[in-house]
Amino acid sequence: MFDDDDDYPLLCSLEEINEKTKEVKKAAIFNKRTIKKIEKIKNVKTANEALIASLNEFGEIRLDYMQSIYNSDINKIIEELQGQIFLDPLLANENDITIGWITQDEYLSGNVREKLNIAKEYSKKYPQKYLYNVKALESAQPEKLEAADIDIRLGTTWIDVQDIESFIYETLKTPNYYKNSEDNTYEKDEIRVHYNEKNAEWNITNKGKDSSVSATETYGTSRINAYKIIEESLNLKSVLIRDRVEDGDKVKYVVNSKETMLAREKQNLIKQEFKDWLFKDPGRRNKYVEYYNEQFNNTRLREYDGSHLTFPGMNPEIKLRKHQINAIARTLYGGNTLLAHCVGAGKSFEMIASSMEKKRMGLAKKSILVVPNHLTGQMGNEFLKLYPSANILVTTKKDFEKHNRKKFISRIATGDYDAIIIGHSQFEKIAVSNERQEIMINNQIDQITEAIREAKENDGEKWSIKQMEKFKKKLEIQLKELLDKPKDTTIEFEQLGIDSIYVDEAHNYKNCSVFSKMRNVAGINTSNAKKASDMLMKCEYIEEVSNGRGVIFATGTPISNSMSEMFVMQRFLQNKELKSKGLQHFDAWAATFGEVTTSLELAPEGTGYRMRNRFSKFTNLPELMTMFKKIADIQTPDMLDLPIPKLKDGKYKLISADPSEFTQEKMDEFVVRADAIRKAKVKPYEDNMLKITNEARLLGTDPRLLDPDAENDMNSKVNKCIEAVFKEYSESTDIKGTQIIFSDVGTPGGGKEFSLYDYIKQELIKKGMKEDEICFIHDAKTDKQKEKMFSEVRQGTKRVILGSTSKMGVGTNIQTRLVALHHLDCPYRPSDIEQREGRILRQGNICSEVNIYRYVTKDTFDSYLWQIVEQKQKFISQVMTSKVTQRNCEDIDEATLSFAEVKALATGNPLIKEKMDIDNEVARLIMLKNEHDKQKYRQQDDYLIKYPKLITATKQTLELIKKDKDIRDNNRKEYFEIVLKGNIFTERVEAGKFLKSINELKDNIIGEFNGFKLKIERSPREGDQLIVEGNLTYKIEIGHSESGNLIKLENLLDSLDRRIEKHENKILEYERNIDELKENYEKPFSYESELKEKLKRQSELNTLLNFDQKDEVIVDDGSAPEEKKQSKSKYQER
Repeated sequence: MFDDDDDYPLLCSLEEINEKTKEVKKAAIFNKRTIKKIEKIKNVKTANEALIASLNEFGEIRLDYMQSIYNSDINKIIEELQGQIFLDPLLANENDITIGWITQDEYLSGNVREKLNIAKEYSKKYPQKYLYNVKALESAQPEKLEAADIDIRLGTTWIDVQDIESFIYETLKTPNYYKNSEDNTYEKDEIRVHYNEKNAEWNITNKGKDSSVSATETYGTSRINAYKIIEESLNLKSVLIRDRVEDGDKVKYVVNSKETMLAREKQNLIKQEFKDWLFKDPGRRNKYVEYYNEQFNNTRLREYDGSHLTFPGMNPEIKLRKHQINAIARTLYGGNTLLAHCVGAGKSFEMIASSMEKKRMGLAKKSILVVPNHLTGQMGNEFLKLYPSANILVTTKKDFEKHNRKKFISRIATGDYDAIIIGHSQFEKIAVSNERQEIMINNQIDQITEAIREAKENDGEKWSIKQMEKFKKKLEIQLKELLDKPKDTTIEFEQLGIDSIYVDEAHNYKNCSVFSKMRNVAGINTSNAKKASDMLMKCEYIEEVSNGRGVIFATGTPISNSMSEMFVMQRFLQNKELKSKGLQHFDAWAATFGEVTTSLELAPEGTGYRMRNRFSKFTNLPELMTMFKKIADIQTPDMLDLPIPKLKDGKYKLISADPSEFTQEKMDEFVVRADAIRKAKVKPYEDNMLKITNEARLLGTDPRLLDPDAENDMNSKVNKCIEAVFKEYSESTDIKGTQIIFSDVGTPGGGKEFSLYDYIKQELIKKGMKEDEICFIHDAKTDKQKEKMFSEVRQGTKRVILGSTSKMGVGTNIQTRLVALHHLDCPYRPSDIEQREGRILRQGNICSEVNIYRYVTKDTFDSYLWQIVEQKQKFISQVMTSKVTQRNCEDIDEATLSFAEVKALATGNPLIKEKMDIDNEVARLIMLKNEHDKQKYRQQDDYLIKYPKLITATKQTLELIKKDKDIRDNNRKEYFEIVLKGNIFTERVEAGKFLKSINELKDNIIGEFNGFKLKIERSPREGDQLIVEGNLTYKIEIGHSESGNLIKLENLLDSLDRRIEKHENKILEYERNIDELKENYEKPFSYESELKEKLKRQSELNTLLNFDQKDEVIVDDGSAPEEKKQSKSKYQER
């Protein structure tokens, strides 16, 4: 009856219901002062107190207000506060001394290099005003980085195109006639570099023109030349060589692993050459070191202090902690913010207090809090608990039913609310105006159209073009549907009056579409997720109306699996900053701060090789984190001394179980299957590595999940878990201690023969627990049922709850009596472990110490997965808290079992994996060694035979052309004259008509021009040709134009100078090739010592493992059988 009324949440807050007894009692407001009296400050004793009062009241310095409460002259106030406040020259007003003042922590933070340059300029004109600023800013400058500190790689988008061209020309010794000439003499053939800012794509024109040794052998291969390799590197792609294979009437392209590996070696060589080259020249080095310092190493992070905030209207019984107050200050003064606070840090109160303070200070008129659907009511209760007199609107499912939606959205628009609380899916139903959507879609279409055009013009990868065209088609359909849609009378998002947005559990929006030329980069989504793109549009609008101060994201897991997810967060909250640094494209960001590598691996489906992109490494990490921390307020558990339970004995309880005989047999079977997949003996739909990985995970949890008839091993980890659960149950009866069992596999439902959850429940009942003390989260189908179940766990009525991470993560507040948590399996992402353990390591737990159990079946996927996830978590945590001291570090990616890992896990011997890795590496190095030897012999032949012959032949031709030039010069007249069949012609048209009428045999001389004999050769297939004979013979096609044929003849003789230059250049090119060939074939094999070391270790491992001496090499090098025979030689395993 009342839930349509805006005051219904306030009415509900007047009573408190005891969860256990259902007894209703009056809320604290009836016997305590829960609303802090708002007292206006009328007098202060110091200028500092006046400053604090101004910041608290308005969020900024207002000198007129400060003067009104501190009876003093404005100039005297400024003098008293010297060092605490600064006059910003960009905000100052010459006619009003009260305007433009900001606090010391704001002025001496941010881009302090730019601020210093500005202050220096203004101090020239107004030294009295700004010299103090200059001195203060000089002391706030970050330490300048030197060249050795900065990692710049090929593909970094802020390197000048001219410098990339210079690198190419110098490294590949590009002939002058192919270089980018200012006078465009050879424009058609010039090798030039282009960079398209619209899609961060590089292109090199005329890549195939230069066939020198440098381009095709030293830095290229027979399948891909150096120019193409450089272009791929500029675009952050690893080179890939494919072979065309005809399969019936179909054509497919398959990866040639040998040629790809050879090309990759050349690519690595070029990348290293670029790094060495860039900083070799002092002028160029200083230019880029200066640029990097100005653009990226320019920031001093601001330390936010909210100690002056008094929070009028807040419940005086609730005391916020220091980190919460400082975080609130950050949202008020620092603009868009990511509250990256761990579970239990108090994000809800931070968002609530921030929204109320923004409205009070006039920084925002209306705020909206977007929270997970099932938490709207809880957030409403929290809001009124913190601000009992707040006027809030809390949405319900009913409000967004079709017949209620328009009416409810109108309430948002017309109501003067302090805040609106809305669920994620409900928020998505509030439409952004068609006009804004149309602009956004058109922008995307324009961007991708330009990218397609560039790709087609520059002979781009067909797959990429096809994918972009598909994406463009989807956008065009989306735009048509939008334009065809009848105009909805519902109020649109922009009309609601909202100018501040708070998004709880913001990681749910990380699937925002990111345009990239690279495929399948972990953590980056290139498909268009509607939910995320809707949020992006709304955030962009809020950013416009709030001048970059209105978007607040909150999540405990901003980075859940890969550091590349950081870019998505920056795109939501820091897009303007990314654009100012030229990093708005993911590829540009990746080129500056990461190294995306593309590894060649067997596809999990077993269909051959595939490319796998991942961030193998992060570079220039301090500058990346400084930029990120301008928006991110990071609080991890080890940074906060939260009143949460500690782990007993300070560590996890690791319970390991030996594999059963069935498990061992299955693991051996996995080895056989993995080997069959590797050798392509099975079809992908029959078996693949992903299938094996999933089955290995099930097997490690309980073999009966794979085979219901498998024996129940009483020493399995599941049975050990049951023992531990019952022990904890028995020992905590006095407090009705509760426990959580997490398992993402074996969940209830689906008509399975064996139910893991049911088995655990039945075994616990057999041991003495009551059936109604055990519950499954999957049995709670609605929010109401879920809350009832949680309430029973909090009371201790339910003592054990089983569930999965997705169903018992965010919003599961059941910590009251939790004594233990059991990880029956390991989730794939570190964020999932954090969410799981956040249920027990949380404020409000009556236990000061708890146990967290981790269960592992030895020699299975279990231990491997825990190791990977722990490494990931450690890496993310170290980076987020700036505990990584080095400038570069490796990233860790998700795990799918490889053949080597399956075999190592099955045997329980880690040396197996090392042996297989060594085998792979030895095979690779032998293949490179064989290729080095082949190239060496070929280059020796070219040095001794091919190029000397070419030089001799070209010199002979050159001499003949020079003689023809002399003939032309000695016989050239000042006017046109040609002799045809004894007739002298001085008019081109007349001569041309006569020429076409001549019908002579091809060997007969028909005339003479400038000392050259003329003949005619007629051919129905090739057309008529005019033969011009000097020391060499030249041909001209006879066309329809009478005068045109004579002009062609003149042009031919005029071109002799260019022909001489071209042949002279050819001779120089051949001579350069000879020098390079000698240098190349005399070089030893680069990896000779490494190969010897690897062979030695391979032999040691074979001895340790008693392997057959004829054990196969794991990786096929792609050689033909006879090549393999030769390759064994002295490098064969013995």
